[in-house]
Amino acid sequence: MYTLQTIETFAQEIRKSRFQAVSGPITSEAAAKNFIEVHSESSAGHNCWAWRVGAVYRFNDDGEPSGTAGKPILQAIDGQSLDNVAVVVSRWFGGILLGTGGLIRAYGGTAAACLRAAPKSLVVPRVPAQVRAGFADLAIVKTRLLSVPYLSIEDEVFTAEGAELTLALPEREITNVRRLVGDVTSGRSILLVST
Repeated sequence: MYTLQTIETFAQEIRKSRFQAVSGPITSEAAAKNFIEVHSESSAGHNCWAWRVGAVYRFNDDGEPSGTAGKPILQAIDGQSLDNVAVVVSRWFGGILLGTGGLIRAYGGTAAACLRAAPKSLVVPRVPAQVRAGFADLAIVKTRLLSVPYLSIEDEVFTAEGAELTLALPEREITNVRRLVGDVTSGRSILLVST
């Protein structure tokens, strides 16, 4: 899965109607609602939208015939394997009716073109974890942990014996990191994964 790095816009005219898409990264339903509110055009006849955050998604046709706007926008998001993304497509009517199929193609196509143009980054599911390391092991533990792709050390709290490291650990690396921590410290440190 991928997400967008920045907000992207795309506009096109289809049979005298103007369509403008704005897409961007979001992290929650509240962020999606805010994105839609900020990027809806008050002068447009319709502001149709869709968003996805993990398994949670919503879409809206904003007065267009049912299934002709919001769902095609969501399909554009899903078709490009995107997550944590919101898209608003605004339409200014040009006087020519597009029909059901035309609306589906126009909304879905405008959203898809906008999403294709946006820079993307890989989404790696991560879980919180902790490692307690003594002073003698701390440098090697930190060095080896930072060599794991997509792992980050979020916090480091020093204690009388060493330090407690708080990690954002890729889910797929739990077994490897558990083994790595045990091996480099000869079992003196262990990985604790929060669930």
